[in-house]
Amino acid sequence: MDIINDDQLKMYLFENRLLTFVGWPFEEDCVCTPENMAKAGFIHTPSENSPDVAQCFFCLKELEGWEPEDDPEKEHKAHSPNCNFITMKKPMESLTVEEFLRLQKERQKFVIYVTLQSSENTSGFTEWEKQMQRMHDVIANLLPVSLVLLVFGGMCGIL
Repeated sequence: MDIINDDQLKMYLFENRLLTFVGWPFEEDCVCTPENMAKAGFIHTPSENSPDVAQCFFCLKELEGWEPEDDPEKEHKAHSPNCNFITMKKPMESLTVEEFLRLQKERQKFVIYVTLQSSENTSGFTEWEKQMQRMHDVIANLLPVSLVLLVFGGMCGIL
């Protein structure tokens, strides 16, 4: 598994979240512009009946019914105060490997919770198993990085 190509990991980057806002109904003269939505961690997930649905890529909280004056960051904090992405004080580009792995671990907790909550039958468990297998694969690929960090006391470079 190539973790660089994982679509969900790509959403950690602002530019990739911004690209999802094609057809977003609020472009100008409002607070909830695509840029502000992406900055707050949202991706655009419209449906046929709801063109303004946005979901946090991290905590998976889905919000709709946006008004032009709605502040995406404030709305995100109000509806999902435990989202680690929106409460993070550091820019993504400044995270250490350890901080990123900790953040990704927290994201997986949201994924498991939402997956299990969204199903009333065993298909939710099947989805959970798939998520766990993907997480296992990611960790397996990162294991050599962890060993390098351990051996060199947190110092790493490109070999």
